[in-house]
Amino acid sequence: MLNTLPPPTRDLSELAKEEKSFTFAHFTCEHAWVIGNILRNALRTAECPALIHIALPHQTLFHSPSLPGIMPDHETWATRKKNTVLRWGHSTWHMSCQFGGDYKRFAEYHAMSGDEWAKYTIEGGGYPVFVKGVEGVVGAIVVVGLGVESEQAHGVVVKAVEEYRDLREGFRSPMRSMTVK
Repeated sequence: MLNTLPPPTRDLSELAKEEKSFTFAHFTCEHAWVIGNILRNALRTAECPALIHIALPHQTLFHSPSLPGIMPDHETWATRKKNTVLRWGHSTWHMSCQFGGDYKRFAEYHAMSGDEWAKYTIEGGGYPVFVKGVEGVVGAIVVVGLGVESEQAHGVVVKAVEEYRDLREGFRSPMRSMTVK
């Protein structure tokens, strides 16, 4: 599955447009649960051990490995990807493309010291969550894994959000259709 994903664009305006096209009406633990499971099932099917982390700035909504094989370092990378998304409001792939994958240019541009630089990454796999009516990014969807390239990690998250949107399209909750007298 991972090898069949088309490579993502490197065009910054197209990436920003793609990110904003996935604006949610609202975002709760239920959304994170469904998206997290879509990701987990896709990565399991591809036999790719990865860590899936979906969070708001100060609250984890979903956190699960897809398969055995996750190392403690994956936790650190998940945090770094989440931090990048929340600070700059773009996917980590967008940030990588903006700086040509050059960490030194990225750090110099943002005047970051070594200690601060260690809190962020420009490896793909971190994706912003936008909510209608809320200014800025409200959360992050992150994939960190063994054998998942930066481009592939971005593509897997985009595919999962697209699948989620397709599932939700036309869905009407029985609870929403009930009228209270």
